[in-house]
Amino acid sequence: MHKVTYTQQNFHEKLSTIIEEFPRLDRIHPFYGDLLHVLCNNDHYKLSLGQINTARDLIGKISKDYVKLLKYGDSLYRCKALKVAAVGRMCTVIKRLGPSLAYLEQIRQHMARLPSIDPNTRTILICGYPNVGKSSFINKITRADVDVQPYAFTTKSLFVGHTDYKYLQYQVIDTPGILDRPFEDRNIIEMRSITALAHLRAIVLFFLDMSGSCGYSIAQQAALFHSIKSLFMNKPLIVVCNKTDLQPLDSISEEDKKLVMDMKAEALKILIGQGGDPTEEGVLLTMSTLTEDGVITVKNAACERLLNQRVEAKAEKEMEEKRKLERDLKDENGGAGVYSASLMKHYILEHDEWKKDIVPEIQDGHNVYDFVDPDILNRLEEIEREEDLWQEQEEDEDLDMDVVELTQEEQEALTKIRKKKSLLIQQHRIKKRTKTT
Repeated sequence: MHKVTYTQQNFHEKLSTIIEEFPRLDRIHPFYGDLLHVLCNNDHYKLSLGQINTARDLIGKISKDYVKLLKYGDSLYRCKALKVAAVGRMCTVIKRLGPSLAYLEQIRQHMARLPSIDPNTRTILICGYPNVGKSSFINKITRADVDVQPYAFTTKSLFVGHTDYKYLQYQVIDTPGILDRPFEDRNIIEMRSITALAHLRAIVLFFLDMSGSCGYSIAQQAALFHSIKSLFMNKPLIVVCNKTDLQPLDSISEEDKKLVMDMKAEALKILIGQGGDPTEEGVLLTMSTLTEDGVITVKNAACERLLNQRVEAKAEKEMEEKRKLERDLKDENGGAGVYSASLMKHYILEHDEWKKDIVPEIQDGHNVYDFVDPDILNRLEEIEREEDLWQEQEEDEDLDMDVVELTQEEQEALTKIRKKKSLLIQQHRIKKRTKTT
């Protein structure tokens, strides 16, 4: 019995550790939840954890059943056979968990490789087509060492660096390149960028390659911008024209310049929607990561915009959360002796303006008191007398019905109870009448 129980406890502890240490999807930040869904299907993840939970319960049931059988074992041989059967059935349950445990081990390795990103801190998010200079920019402004190569999709995961501005630390996230194609056709590498854009509270730097050396024209890059601009809502946005050492902004064709100006107009529209200054020119910046011309300007502008936006959001939240108390209203309206608290403002009525209504003395040329029946008290007494008579009649009928079934002592007790009840009702009505008069 001890060996069976010990084996069950060991299995229970190990399986419980697996279930508890894997994150619950409803308790983690939506960013990490969707990132995990990109790497592995959430349904398969939940199913694997559910199978482990079921196996744990099965092992507990097997142990309980065999311990009960062992209590009544009639020989040592029988007890040893039951012990072997119990441990064997537990091992069979664990062997069936092999695929689920292997799948969870793969997920654990993927999660270990995820970057340590704080979804709530000050964040600068860099996005755009592959090979437009995103990794070069993060290498210039942070101590991150992201691999830079002259071909697409060098960056296959999210890379995080940290930079300082005005004695505050900012995390800078380099996202993999995104191609302009339908959502369902995007691969895992692109979906990581989409997940970051959707869930992180950050300022977005959308990189444009002015020279076209990335392999994509300005028209293609503008099409990508407009296809994912819904992800930029409620986020500060800056359009960054990179590689101006190869192709300055002023020397591009009129058609391409119009596309860039359209992106600038969209960025301004987002800025105005957030309550920003419509005349601000910081929504379109130029730089070159090769010569480092304008790199610090872009970094400072991004940090400043993000800082202002977070300060405004915090101030608005504090204003919403601060609730006016009666003490504050008293101080605003003349203080004690002048301000009188209204009890009617908490009334639950169909329309709020009804709370301030006053019962009129004169309405439509008539005195409201004229509509009150002067004989209302007499009528109330008549109704009560009728009710008493009706109740006495009902009690007599009940007494006639019960008199056959009850003994003499029970009939006397019942009569006393009914008299007492009638007396209490009359006393209550007298009290009520005196209060109304």
